[in-house]
Amino acid sequence: MKTSGKLKPLAAALLLAGLGHPALAQAEGPKPPIVLDSTGAFEVGGKVISKPDDPSQTLSCDHGYVEYFIPAKRRSVGLIMWHSSSTKVWENNWEGGEGYKSIFLRKGYPVYLWDGPRVGRANWSCEPITYTPEYFDQRNFAAWRFGITYPNWHPGLQFPTANAEAWNQATRARYDEFDTLENALLQAEAGGQAIDKIGPVVALTNSAGGWRALLSALKAKSGNMKGIVAYETPGFVFPEGEGPAPEPKAPYGPNSVPLSEFMKLTKFPIQMVFGDYTDTRPLWATSVKLARTFCEIVNRHGGDCEVLLLPDAGLRGNSHIAFADLNNQAVADELSKWLQRKGLDKFAQP
Repeated sequence: MKTSGKLKPLAAALLLAGLGHPALAQAEGPKPPIVLDSTGAFEVGGKVISKPDDPSQTLSCDHGYVEYFIPAKRRSVGLIMWHSSSTKVWENNWEGGEGYKSIFLRKGYPVYLWDGPRVGRANWSCEPITYTPEYFDQRNFAAWRFGITYPNWHPGLQFPTANAEAWNQATRARYDEFDTLENALLQAEAGGQAIDKIGPVVALTNSAGGWRALLSALKAKSGNMKGIVAYETPGFVFPEGEGPAPEPKAPYGPNSVPLSEFMKLTKFPIQMVFGDYTDTRPLWATSVKLARTFCEIVNRHGGDCEVLLLPDAGLRGNSHIAFADLNNQAVADELSKWLQRKGLDKFAQP
């Protein structure tokens, strides 16, 4: 079976139990094995630079990294999971149970886990990088809307608040990242090439990954981007002269592009998803408003964009990373409904 016409499958299928971290996961009902036709990884994008004083010495850098899992019985459109913390958030929920990776493999979707240039497994940078330890744990607690101040959890939060190991895992589920327009454009260049290589795909994104995926759709040349579902993006792209003024020095923009470029975002459906407690953090309250403005502009130009607040779907207690919360199966059901409504759930022909 072909994966996308470009990735060579393994000779034999692989069986995965789909179990979470044994020290965390609660007992879940028996599930059938995940049967894979192939799994693997590849680098994409980037450039080769020469040493200034010795051009014979080179460095291959600024590429992205794709890990892929192709079900034996697969759907036609895959899911590229684009984090803004680490791939861990797609692999398990906060208590170690199944994450989106396994949930959607069981549903037959090819899954691609993406590390953009300079983060995670794609950390070879073409430029010098200085790492300075910052004290992020309590900042993440607030930014991810577990509560306003640590350790005061939001009532009803979909997180195992009494599980110290779950909090330990959450604090470690993040790479160092670079939230600048320059870096977003760098990642978008490689991301566009990844989408061109993978084949038809929907981008599932979290936080600033949503901004980068929008930019990647502008860079891709193939038309393989079939949709974007952005979980809580703070970054947006607007056509010149429409929407809020560009802020190129701000961590998440927004930035503007010519209308002819922006029109590429009207060629596939987009859903902007937000969890609970957004009114407790100015950044996320503002992001919801910007998402509505973005969708209004996309739809005005003939596109298909909507904003989903999970509480409006009856799901309460979700954090900034809803797809890793304890009710991630219910959150995944909302995504499945959207994929079905948009005709993106069809199985590939044998």
